[in-house]
Amino acid sequence: MFAAVYGMSVLGLQAHIIRVEVDVSNGLPSFDIVGLPNPAVREARDRVRSAIRNSGYKFPFQRVTVNLAPADLRKEGSGLDLPIAIGILAATGQCMPSSQRYVFSGELSLEGSLRPVPGVLTMAITLDKENTESGLDEAQTGETLILIVPPDNLAEARLVSGLITHSTDTLAQVVKGIENEGSFQDDLLSRSPEPELNKGVNVDWADIHGQQNVKRALEIAAAGGHNVVLVGPPGSGKTLLAKAYSGILPQLSEKESIEVTQLYSVCGLLNCNGSLVQHRPFRSPHHTVTKVGMIGGGRNLRPGELSLANHGVLFLDELPEFSREVLECLRQPLEDRELTITRQTGSITYPAHVSVISSMNPCPCGFFGDQGRVCHCTPQQIQNYRGRISGPLLDRFDMHVEVPRLNYSELKDNSNLESSRVVRERVMSARQRQWARLGPAKTNAEMTAKETKEFGKLTLSGESLLQRIFESQHLSARAHDRILRVACTIADLGGSADILPEHLAEAIQFRALDKRFF
Repeated sequence: MFAAVYGMSVLGLQAHIIRVEVDVSNGLPSFDIVGLPNPAVREARDRVRSAIRNSGYKFPFQRVTVNLAPADLRKEGSGLDLPIAIGILAATGQCMPSSQRYVFSGELSLEGSLRPVPGVLTMAITLDKENTESGLDEAQTGETLILIVPPDNLAEARLVSGLITHSTDTLAQVVKGIENEGSFQDDLLSRSPEPELNKGVNVDWADIHGQQNVKRALEIAAAGGHNVVLVGPPGSGKTLLAKAYSGILPQLSEKESIEVTQLYSVCGLLNCNGSLVQHRPFRSPHHTVTKVGMIGGGRNLRPGELSLANHGVLFLDELPEFSREVLECLRQPLEDRELTITRQTGSITYPAHVSVISSMNPCPCGFFGDQGRVCHCTPQQIQNYRGRISGPLLDRFDMHVEVPRLNYSELKDNSNLESSRVVRERVMSARQRQWARLGPAKTNAEMTAKETKEFGKLTLSGESLLQRIFESQHLSARAHDRILRVACTIADLGGSADILPEHLAEAIQFRALDKRFF
């Protein structure tokens, strides 16, 4: 007896349709799963056997062979439990075949109930694309692919409005729904859930007193998507400024929101409320994070903190305390805005459109250069501390900003306290100019060398100024281009179509710290 049903497996941000072929034949009782299953898939044998029996059906006392095709594609996760169980029931005649094309995904408990699985949004997007490319619509229910998921995943799957999705609580109810031609009785759930509220870091720009120069630098960074390193003594407000930075960034676009939601769904970090992630991610890993934790990888090639901060902020507090190996792994993704993880088991590419905000002290004790405190570090200690950050990595930060210690009058000064909403409006206005020039959702920090040359043209006085700085400070070609990109952003904030000498001068001052401190 043979039957075939369809399931899905997610690898990275790609979902693959899996044909689950079940053969039940005479022979010694056994249950084998072939087709490159990982341990979670192989363990489905025990879950499926108990779920079938506890749902009131009979598990065949015969030789059961399950093939997951294509056989050369690695299968991961517990989402294939449900299609394997349905395939066994169909092969033994306990589940009548349907004229509709169902795709099943869900983990089974031992009692037969359905549990949620990660990556359902990616599955739904893939199936909707498959239906669209086949020229099918909801009226052609006999040919359209229909997704069956656990109840906790239904709202997430229905974010893709063009796909028919259903759900029930147990395996037995899934079988009844199939036999009744799609009568699942699950339409009480809304197909248009309320968007998720902003649950990011809630620090308003007006909560920060003083530090006007740093605020200006971070506003420029937010407008152009630039990377920033904050250097200053402990207690000067570096961490607070970084947390407030996420509040002045524009809201995610629909495309960005779907991409972020996919990443969080794959990692199992998505709330089961059926709403897209509307706030920009703010990830702040501890300095003891490993290389795999930062860039991703491991047995299942999962995304790391860098990819989870996609279209958001990656805050690296106490930058020199991170291991050298972890920091050097960031060099290529910060340049290319994507990360490819290659291991023996395969290769997966994750997006890395992040704004990196990092903070550090000028020395081990933190008071080097402070006018009010005495630094007790030796020159060798200071050199070793600063040497933890390589020159090539520092070169990838567009702006290096000094954060001085506040005096009492500055701490109590309540003037010039703009809210995050007011600053966000200026940032959004500058980004709209960039989108009109570069294309949707592209910032100045992402300009190519060709675009930098085209849109970063300077006046004669500006060229002269940049030449003197370039030659006196021995800047790299990368630093040259990054200065021009920051100058473009300053011009956009000022509403100027051209880069004026004052825009260039302000951009250059934010590169001075790498020579002063390093």
